[in-house]
Amino acid sequence: MIVISSQLFFCFFLFFFFIPHLSSGADTLDVNEYLSGDSTLVSLDGNFELGFFKPGEPPNYYIGIWYKKVKPTTVVWVANRDTPISDKLSSKLKIIDGNLVLLDESSTQIWSTNEVSTTSSYATVVLLDDGNLVLRYGSSSSSSSSSSASPPIWQSFNHPTYTFLPGSKIGYDKRTNTKQVITSWRSNEDPAVGLFSLEIDQNEMTYELMWNKSVSYRTSGPWDGRISSLVPEMRLILDVSGQIQ
Repeated sequence: MIVISSQLFFCFFLFFFFIPHLSSGADTLDVNEYLSGDSTLVSLDGNFELGFFKPGEPPNYYIGIWYKKVKPTTVVWVANRDTPISDKLSSKLKIIDGNLVLLDESSTQIWSTNEVSTTSSYATVVLLDDGNLVLRYGSSSSSSSSSSASPPIWQSFNHPTYTFLPGSKIGYDKRTNTKQVITSWRSNEDPAVGLFSLEIDQNEMTYELMWNKSVSYRTSGPWDGRISSLVPEMRLILDVSGQIQ
């Protein structure tokens, strides 16, 4: 009996201390951890949560950020909005070669931060209190502290989907040569890119609501890259009908 008990203890020790799966509640994901199933990241103040969610009846799952304390669930950012997965239990969100990557049940890459690959031995992803998901290189001990943390390599605020949170960016990213726009969902149950978008007119420095990326149907006051002079403090949501909330 003593031998059996020792073996059982050893198995439990390996399971609890070496399994890389992350339990819900932490705000940081390390290189030796991953999110899967119902495991999530929660910002330090408990306002935002990141994990797998299903917006409709079809078995389509997405990685998203939502308000943790708001019911019903209100999603503010979606990673793989055009490429859903069907099995959240065997899919993994993890750090590979310095990038945050979503792998489906067959280990096929579905989504990535697409930064330059690196051989850096340490990278971390942290969900901040303002809802920004940040990828950094460096120790996880300082990831949640803005005063001591290393500069972000990638952040969700530079890649808005359909919600503009305070601190997000709409404009033009010169580093990646891409537009930073807000785009509506395809439908209330499908977060894929829809017909309506909110973007910056670089010449007039105003934001415009566009239909099908070609027809402007509404324009704001002057925009400084973060706020409009007409609406200085706001959270914008572009719904499936093209209306700003």
